[in-house]
Formats: sequence, structure tokens, C-alpha cells
Amino acid sequence: MRFHWGWIEPVLSVPYVPTLGPVRPHDPLPDLFEAVVANAGTGVFLPYDKDRRWSDTKTEHVLADAIEHGPELTLVPTYLERGAGTVKVHVYGARPDSLSAGAVLARNLAATLGAGRARIVWFSGPDQPEAHAHGVGARVQLKDFARGPGAEPAAPVGEYKQLTAPAQDDFASFADQMAADGFTFLHQRMRAGTVGPVLTVLHEGRVAGAIGPMETMNDPSGTLRLLPQYFGVRPEYRGHGYGRSLWRAAMQWGHQHGAAYQLLQTEVGGASDRLCAAEGLTSLGFVNQRDG
Repeated sequence: MRFHWGWIEPVLSVPYVPTLGPVRPHDPLPDLFEAVVANAGTGVFLPYDKDRRWSDTKTEHVLADAIEHGPELTLVPTYLERGAGTVKVHVYGARPDSLSAGAVLARNLAATLGAGRARIVWFSGPDQPEAHAHGVGARVQLKDFARGPGAEPAAPVGEYKQLTAPAQDDFASFADQMAADGFTFLHQRMRAGTVGPVLTVLHEGRVAGAIGPMETMNDPSGTLRLLPQYFGVRPEYRGHGYGRSLWRAAMQWGHQHGAAYQLLQTEVGGASDRLCAAEGLTSLGFVNQRDG
């Protein structure tokens, strides 16, 4: 199918493309929407898909035949082939019944496909009250390196590979403690040698925090971007400025390696969200999710 962009653009409060995630406002959004539909079900990653660094096969695809597209409301469902399966319906619309319509479609598709979960995804612009996104939303943040990398880290930050053997051994303990932040998965990839550098900060010889992997990829326009990282500090070492130092070191790395920008999503009201605001990132709006 082809989208009528005049129907979507007025209700596209956040530049977010199903299965790809957030993009910059001036990226070729009509082409990207068409591309993810054309690519649906192939299992092949689009060349600019940030998730292709994690797998050989794309496990989420648009359910093209189930798209509902009209002048005031567009519903774009996707299916994630992981675990029991998840149907997500991306809601682009301003009608009062937009979310309820998306929830109905999500439940119906989940039942048809035998998926274990049905969810809706909706969006609110950066001018909307962030209170509406607490508990359900992530803020889309933009770091523009045209303004420079920002301040230097206050604490010493180094690559994991440069750590002493005892400190590298302690990273396993750190990863286990920070499993909820994705570090167990990242540590597996680090041991397999399939990811870029991971930056660390130490506290009396122990790994206090880490950010990584540090990697870049061309976006749909051919512009080099810094990809999102796993980022966390052990609870007992928070309050020392380690998170800010790690973040600043990551931005220095991105700038030095030619990245033009970074896009990421931060939990509204969380520590990373507050840090990004304090470091001057630009909010592009909120991506909200809940079970349908």
C-alpha cells in the first residue's frame, strides 16, 4: 500500500517510524514509512536499521495487510516474533477514539495470530506536559554534534579492554547486578567480540558504571550517527557523578569518530532523562506504550 502523507503529517507529533524507531524531523519520513511496509515479512534488515547490529534476522515487521489509513487516523500494526509474540499498533491520529481504536485492532490481531501480548504505541509532542507520559512513556532525545561534544568528563573513563584483569573480572559482577539494564546481554556480546568499545568508570578498583557499545552507522540520508548504548551505574556508587562522566566520555567518542548526532529514548523522569536534559539535549517528544 501507499500512504497519503497529507493524512499522516498533521498528526505525526514525533518523528517515529514503526520497526525503525525515532528519526530526525527532516529525515525522509514518507520514504521510510513506505520502506518498512515494502520490507515487511522478508526478515531482512534495511541497511540503516540500528537493530541489525544485534541479529542476522529482523524479527519485527509491519502487518501491511492490517494497516488502517484514513484522513484523521492511521493505525500501523507490527508483529514481534519473540517469545510468545507481540502485536503493537502504532497510533497516528487526533480523534478522541484513536487509542481505543488502536487497542481494538491490537487485541483482534493478537487473537488472530495467537500472540501472547497486544500493545498500543502513541505519541505526544515536546510541547505536551511530560506528566502525561510518566509511567508509560519515553522521551526522544537528540544530541547534535554540530554544537560540539560538550564538556569533558570529570572522572577518569576508559575502555573495558584497557582494564586490569581483576577489573575485567569484576565487570561480570557488574553485568549481573545491572541485568535489568541489559548488561548481561551486552557482556555476552563483549565476550564474543561482536560489539564496539565499552567505556567504564572505576571506584577503588571496582567497575562502578559503564556505557556502550560505542558504534556508529549511517542513517537513511547517509549521515553518520552515534547509536544508542546500554548505560548504567551501580546503585551503591550513584551520586558521585559517574553517570555524567560516562555520558560525556561517550559524547566525546562520538564526536571524535565523526558522528553528526545521536538519537535515544529515555524513561520520562528517570536518571538518564534528567541527565540528558541537564546536558542540553533537544526533546523531540514522547513515545508512549501500554497493553491494549
